[in-house]
Amino acid sequence: MANRLRQEKSPYLIQHGENPVDWYPWCEEAFLTAAREDKPVFLSIGYSTCHWCHVMAHESFEDPEVAALLNREFVSIKVDREERPDIDAVYMSVCQAMTGSGGWPLTIVMTPEQKPFFAGTYFPKHGGYGWFGLIELLKQIADLWKNSREELMRTGSQITAAINQKQTGNGRKPDRQLAERAYGQLARRFDHRWGGFGVAPKFPTPHNLLFLMAYAHGAGEPNAMKMVEITLESVAKGGIFDQIGGGFSRYSTDEMWLVPHFEKMLYDNALLLLAYAKAYQHTRWERFADTAQRTARYILRELTGEEGGCFCGQDADSDVVEGKYYGFSPEEIKGVLGKEYGEEFCRRYDITPSGNFEGKSIPNRIHASEDGWDRDDPRLEKLYDYRRNRTKLHKDDKILLSWNAWAMIALARAGQILGEPSYLEAAIRIHEFIKSKMVTANDRLYLRYRDEEAANGGQLEDYAVYALALLELYRVTFDVQYLQSAIHRARQMVELFEDGEKGGYYMTAFDGERLIARPKETYDGAMPSGNSAAAMVLQTLASLTGERSWQAAADRQLLFLAREIGEYPSASCYGVLAIMNALYPRRELVCAASDGLPDELKDYLKKHPADDLYVLLKHKENAETLAECAPFTKDYPIPEQGSIYYLCENGACKAPVSDFSQLNL
Repeated sequence: MANRLRQEKSPYLIQHGENPVDWYPWCEEAFLTAAREDKPVFLSIGYSTCHWCHVMAHESFEDPEVAALLNREFVSIKVDREERPDIDAVYMSVCQAMTGSGGWPLTIVMTPEQKPFFAGTYFPKHGGYGWFGLIELLKQIADLWKNSREELMRTGSQITAAINQKQTGNGRKPDRQLAERAYGQLARRFDHRWGGFGVAPKFPTPHNLLFLMAYAHGAGEPNAMKMVEITLESVAKGGIFDQIGGGFSRYSTDEMWLVPHFEKMLYDNALLLLAYAKAYQHTRWERFADTAQRTARYILRELTGEEGGCFCGQDADSDVVEGKYYGFSPEEIKGVLGKEYGEEFCRRYDITPSGNFEGKSIPNRIHASEDGWDRDDPRLEKLYDYRRNRTKLHKDDKILLSWNAWAMIALARAGQILGEPSYLEAAIRIHEFIKSKMVTANDRLYLRYRDEEAANGGQLEDYAVYALALLELYRVTFDVQYLQSAIHRARQMVELFEDGEKGGYYMTAFDGERLIARPKETYDGAMPSGNSAAAMVLQTLASLTGERSWQAAADRQLLFLAREIGEYPSASCYGVLAIMNALYPRRELVCAASDGLPDELKDYLKKHPADDLYVLLKHKENAETLAECAPFTKDYPIPEQGSIYYLCENGACKAPVSDFSQLNL
């Protein structure tokens, strides 16, 4: 039985297109139908690579009994959280307020006016073993709707009012104590044996590691870098890292990073690529460079489309079995590689008769005493090809702008650090894809692209992270058009999303769809929040351009962040990183050159993190455009031959020099 979801573009919605449930996508028609038929609305939110979403779908949404109950008593709506992060954010806050926790699938029941009165996550069809059953739940709610509706309506109004309460913040101002407090909180939760923070399930959370690297450098705290090194080493040895094909799964179900939740997401791999590349730049440890290269290879060959955009991710399940794609037996390995090489692989990658996951073995190097095989080893490629043909992984092939922008950032920076021009070329291709496919006729951004259709108005993350990505392309290429484009998108970000009264940035534009609340997120979850990314954009532009308007916007945003995250800053480490960029020593360098980027500057930026150094390159071809972006550069003369360097540190400018070594960077 096909339903309305068959006509959608979202892979998640299409997965439910044959359900007997009479699903609607999120649309006005659904709520008008609920009001006309006097029914509550059953809202289910998930994403296409979510294991427990699949479980609930197979148990309940494909079941005729559940479908009959939903179709009779409710109007049912399916939402892809990746396509509509605003809807997900609103109703996830409801779930957290009502239950103290959240996750996906997210289950909400609400009035036709979108006011929620029940929230939860996964429910089996029938209750047992501590679970409340969906059948029982739906029957109770249907009965309450008919016989005790006033109580439900009162609950809905109270919840709606609660999530719309204005946050007042804690009155803190941006200061170095925020960074010190964030470091201290991470240090107290750090797992000294296996790396990472807290107990299982454990997430690598790469933006925490990016903060720690900056803190180690800025505050002179070697233990912060040690935490990064232990974590990145342990994660790269575990089963959470695909030892055969590269790339990372979302999180580990155990403390040692052995058994992951197997779905692979673009954003995780982009941010981890960035973390490993920067860690290599700090330490010069080849194992970090190797992991970065394996991760970049995974992104480019598994998640990148022919047109240049990157897909969302790959499923945890194969043939309806979680992790089936990744597990091996010794006999299977030897059957592919032969006895000698098969036994060697089993020894080096922990493939045993007893297995480490449901009778099979996830390749890992946690306890290995021998080196792993080289990433270009043809034996690994043979296993990779065999695995791809043995069973298939579902791929969510929609393209999300903000996730692609993180991939742009990671690929551009990794390409520079690792000397891999193909990575930078891939980052530029993503930019060209966005520019040609994901921009509206009136020059606004779309959030999603799939199957020749761009849809959904861009949200804060799309504008903020894309502006960051354009700044990264400028940082690596010094093509002033990227700086110009970053400024343009940042201006749009301020105009569309800033809360001029209370500070900070809303998730949705002022002219976007009105939901029961307008979220303003500061928590850095799987990715840095839009507000953290916005702070980084504004502070970077303030430092690069010298323009007071950008500094004022940055000051407003940093003050807002400090107020919001002051008590628990380690939950917003990317925001703290932006604050550090403003408060810790920083340098601005203008290079006026007769022949483009000097080799000595290019080499320096490849070898050194230089995150506190903001560089502008001026030459005859870009002088006019650069002056539009950074007016103070107008008076910097370009030499007839060679280069002149103008360095300023913490508001004090030094005498210009023509010899790069005299800068003492």
